[in-house]
Amino acid sequence: MINFSSDTSYRKQSVVSRRMFILSAAKLLVFGGIVAKLFSLQINQNKKYLTLSDKNRLREWKLPPIRGDFQDFFGNIIAGNLKVYQLHVIPEQVENFNNLIVRVKDILDLDQKTLNKIIKKKNSQKPWETLIVSENLSWDQFVKINFYLHELSGVKPVLSVARSYPYNENYTHLLGYVSQASQNDLVNNEEIKKKHVPGLRVGKIGLEKSLENELIGMNGVQRYEVNAFGKRINQIDHIEGQKGKSIKLTVDTKIQQKCNELLKDKAGSISVMDVYTGDIIAMHSSPSFDPNLFLYGISYKNWENIRNNPKKPLINRSITGLYPPGSTIKPIVALSALENNIISTKFKVNCSGKIEMYGQTYNCWKKKGHGVVNLRDALKVSCDTFFYEMSRRLGVDRLNETAKKFGLGEKVFKNLFNEEKIGLIPSTEWKKNVLGRGWVLGETLITGIGQGYIQTTPLQLCLMTAQLANGGFKINPKIIVNKNDPTFEEIKSKMSENLEKIIKGPDFDDALLDFKITPNKNNGLFKPLFRNQENVKFVLDAMYASTNEVRGTSYSSRIKDKKYQFAGKTGTSQVKRITEAQRELDLDISQIPYEDRDHALYVAFGPYKNPRYALSIVIEHGGSGGSAAAPIAKKLFKLIIDRHEEREKININYNNLQT
Repeated sequence: MINFSSDTSYRKQSVVSRRMFILSAAKLLVFGGIVAKLFSLQINQNKKYLTLSDKNRLREWKLPPIRGDFQDFFGNIIAGNLKVYQLHVIPEQVENFNNLIVRVKDILDLDQKTLNKIIKKKNSQKPWETLIVSENLSWDQFVKINFYLHELSGVKPVLSVARSYPYNENYTHLLGYVSQASQNDLVNNEEIKKKHVPGLRVGKIGLEKSLENELIGMNGVQRYEVNAFGKRINQIDHIEGQKGKSIKLTVDTKIQQKCNELLKDKAGSISVMDVYTGDIIAMHSSPSFDPNLFLYGISYKNWENIRNNPKKPLINRSITGLYPPGSTIKPIVALSALENNIISTKFKVNCSGKIEMYGQTYNCWKKKGHGVVNLRDALKVSCDTFFYEMSRRLGVDRLNETAKKFGLGEKVFKNLFNEEKIGLIPSTEWKKNVLGRGWVLGETLITGIGQGYIQTTPLQLCLMTAQLANGGFKINPKIIVNKNDPTFEEIKSKMSENLEKIIKGPDFDDALLDFKITPNKNNGLFKPLFRNQENVKFVLDAMYASTNEVRGTSYSSRIKDKKYQFAGKTGTSQVKRITEAQRELDLDISQIPYEDRDHALYVAFGPYKNPRYALSIVIEHGGSGGSAAAPIAKKLFKLIIDRHEEREKININYNNLQT
């Protein structure tokens, strides 16, 4: 008989044993995995997790970088950094923020609008982030806060650094201004993005913007130990930031200030340039505004006053204002005609006050005419009739070529100022390509007196005059001092050397006669821009007559003292077409609406013997160049020449240091 009970018991025991074995093996496997993982975490990956732990425990705060300075030629700081008193609040150290901020409001005498802004800013930040209540406390406010500091938990008075423009509106358009970095700034500039901290101020226009990467400096760093909630427990380290590069400019503050004074209550521009080195001595656009208004966020009222000013103070007229050059273009027209052998210096025209061509009347500015005039007299008295006839013979394309090689129709600073405009020197090809129409003869006539399509910036006119004044050589305009730039003596020597090559005749390098200037390159620097220098000398002599001889259009603005004597050319450019009926009225400028008045222009160089400086003056809607612009040159030239002696002392000392 079989014992089924015993067999069943055996099988159950066997199953239990197997299950126990499997369970034990599983436990052993899991335990072994845990041990292996712990070994990996604690031994193999020790450095990785130690680093991660430190990152959770330690926090870095970047400090705003200290911006580099701008200096004028004499070392005066024209854009620097100023110590300012700020008020910070650390919300996590405040028991009752509302009570605290009301107390601060009473102490500082803040208005309700400011208080609301502070509360709104606080609500948008994280609890442990420092709240900047004020970025620019007065000394009295700073003292009061410190006096009551014992009862203001979480309040921290701070001595900080902010941008400062000590000369207010004198350098606004040249330097620009800084303001809080915008989203566009972060997107378009990698350096700003990399160094950005809340409240960082960056350049918005002018040199502040274009030289941002050199000026911005390096961030300082503060390292803190924090708890699990991100609260600062202890400062571990502090690394000082590096100040941005200080940049020295070629400008003279005293001349810049004089330009501002002379343009008071006017819309216009004055530019002054060294005719050899190309140094910009002054470049002022009027009206201007105080850039300090933008440092802590401009008020709505101030912004509206600037934005709605009919004379448009936001525009940098020196490099973005486009004007018909009027008669200031006539020296170039005359030079082009001589260089292309269209006329001789003895060529004469009988001016009766107007000419007629194909049913169209072209008037001279002098109603009864100038009579018979030669080229020198035509420049001296600015006879339009003479220039109509000369331009007809010359043609617009040859005029275009000469004008461009003397600096018109090209950016003077290349890419230094983003806002600089090119201008327009028309040609037959330009009109066909852009307007889809052929050039007509009448357009050549009005281009020859600086009207029609032609548009130039005031700084281009200054460069044109400088390159005439130095004898007709190409120069490199610049506004930043560079120790590697050639000296005046080296430039004069190079120009003489290049002139010798022309005098030698056929053996001289044909490249010297390549008058096409490649954009953004300094090809042909200090090379002649003429075929015959006698033509340049003739034009300069005619400009002398225009200022220093009876009947000259700027004779009343002459300076007799040869030390300060200058030569120039007036210009008056129409802003709208004048009908015959309006011409017959012969209204005084005061009787013409402001926006309909002509622009007044003047270009000049001096001293006449051994010139060193050129200038251009544009007065918007100023009327006549002889009555509105030339007198400003008379007031300015004496200062320019006197300051030259001081400038030379700096150059001599600098050259000695270099040696």
